[in-house]
Amino acid sequence: MKFICNQQTLARALNTVGKAVSTRTTLPILKGILIEAKDNTLTLSASDLEISIKKKINAEVIEEGATVVPSRLFGDIIRKLPAEEITVEEEMNSVSIKTVSSQFSVVTMPIDEFPSINDNSEKKDTITLDPSLFREMVRKTSFAASVDEAKGTLVGILTELEDDMISMVALDGFRLALVRKKMIGSENKKFLISAKIMNELSKITSDEPDIDTIRMNLGDKRAVIEAGNTEVTIRIMEGDYIRYKDIIPKESNIKVKISKVLLLESIERASLLAKEGKNNLIKMSISDDLVTISSRSEDGKVKEEIGIEKEGENLDIGFNSKYVIDVLKVIEDEEIVMNFKSSITPCVISPVEGNEYQYLVLPVRIPNV
Repeated sequence: MKFICNQQTLARALNTVGKAVSTRTTLPILKGILIEAKDNTLTLSASDLEISIKKKINAEVIEEGATVVPSRLFGDIIRKLPAEEITVEEEMNSVSIKTVSSQFSVVTMPIDEFPSINDNSEKKDTITLDPSLFREMVRKTSFAASVDEAKGTLVGILTELEDDMISMVALDGFRLALVRKKMIGSENKKFLISAKIMNELSKITSDEPDIDTIRMNLGDKRAVIEAGNTEVTIRIMEGDYIRYKDIIPKESNIKVKISKVLLLESIERASLLAKEGKNNLIKMSISDDLVTISSRSEDGKVKEEIGIEKEGENLDIGFNSKYVIDVLKVIEDEEIVMNFKSSITPCVISPVEGNEYQYLVLPVRIPNV
């Protein structure tokens, strides 16, 4: 194998494919990247058995062939080289990397041990998504997924296509994020993919700025995502997802319309004095046309007031400030509606008009704040 390739093009491709390289494995081959050179095209592949990425780039292929290189070392070398043409040539159990002024030799890995990525045996349904819409929905839900693998399906994002709508939902037992968008002509289906992998997919699509669509080919156990010259194969999670619609309160006694920016800034300031031992506790006191946000610790206390439009009774309620801040940071609306029923039932944050999103945050009991 021998090819000549632009340094920047190769470095970007290695960055993309490297997202699937395993950092914690007892199998050395999973720390490698497969390079295949054929028909003036390089195909780079990596897999950690959960996610596999394959990317094609243009190159001048002088001699066809394939080899597996250690991802970290090979990638570091390519990224450190100057922005010029690089010649890579396979030698006996190694590859040489040459530029005008530099030359490296890197030991290769056994190609026959590299995992097979291609498997077209599964019947697949295909859906097409707008890349920016996909990234937006992942960003607005993934933070609410659990990071505790012991919680099973709660580490995933559930995607549902139903009645010309696409929804993504994530929850971890303390908060829930649900985002809906219109999607005309889609068949009813749902699938569950790890939030960690969905975030990686989001990053990969942002590395392909010229693509107009993402194709998701869905099988029973795996999905193949095509984004430009990049193909990602991922495992679809098994198991039943929690019946999240039963968790969201259908009614509320108190409805508060408030500035999202003012609320976010006030809670961020109040959280500076929230006690870590009390779950970053802040207190919201809703009374007439004001909400008072307060917190205290051994180092001091804080109280802030924000004007609101309120329907219903007055209420004192406590929250983990982090959970509320996480929600407010992904909302782009200037104003939001907070729906309450009591001090011990979840708060549901929704838009002033429509139902594009719903965020549920569980309260924290507040003896005294």
